[in-house]
Amino acid sequence: MAAIRTMTNLIIREFIHHPLLSLSSSKSCHSLFPSLRRAPGIALVHSNSRFGSFRCAASNSGGGGGDRKVSSRLSQVQQMLHEAEERASSAGNEPTPQITLEHVTLNFARSGGPGGQNVNKVNTKVDMRFNVKNAYWLSERIREKIIQTEKNRINRDGELVISSTKTRTQKGNIDDALAKLQAIIDAASYVPPPPSEEQKKKIVKMAAKADEKRLKSKKVLSDKKAARRDRSSWD
Repeated sequence: MAAIRTMTNLIIREFIHHPLLSLSSSKSCHSLFPSLRRAPGIALVHSNSRFGSFRCAASNSGGGGGDRKVSSRLSQVQQMLHEAEERASSAGNEPTPQITLEHVTLNFARSGGPGGQNVNKVNTKVDMRFNVKNAYWLSERIREKIIQTEKNRINRDGELVISSTKTRTQKGNIDDALAKLQAIIDAASYVPPPPSEEQKKKIVKMAAKADEKRLKSKKVLSDKKAARRDRSSWD
């Protein structure tokens, strides 16, 4: 309706500026009505009529945006799948880093809880600090993943603090803290395998269906709003 109203107003305005329009004029609609060329949703079709050899009609030129959006979203999904393949291929050649005592600093304290005289006399509790930000022997991807997943245990200096009181000896607690750190590094180093061809087709198909459903619901809402505007215009 909006396109039809726009077309009507433009035609009336152009007829006012061209009062001597010949009924047998063979000029194109574009040359007679230059403003119609810029009007959205207006298609100009040449045809013999009582007003000359032209005819103006509303077109679906504005509907191409939906198709472009669908293509854009699908291309984004395909780009993500491609990036997943690249991450998997690059990580496949990358061995899992191993942490050692050279990469950490240690502090000892007395352990709490049961343990007899050994607890009161020997500093068996281990506080292990690992500076993630300065651990350049790890790849940037692994460092960022550790910072993201362990942000609640990283202090302002960028140190990941691991404590251990599992055993009654310093060595046992050092080994336990190192094992905890290694598990964190292993988890950050893991890259899931890329999807298979069948999975990729399924993902693209699901994305296309979801986009189609979104556009349909958007069209229904647009039609409702247009219907409300039409009813209010007749009041």
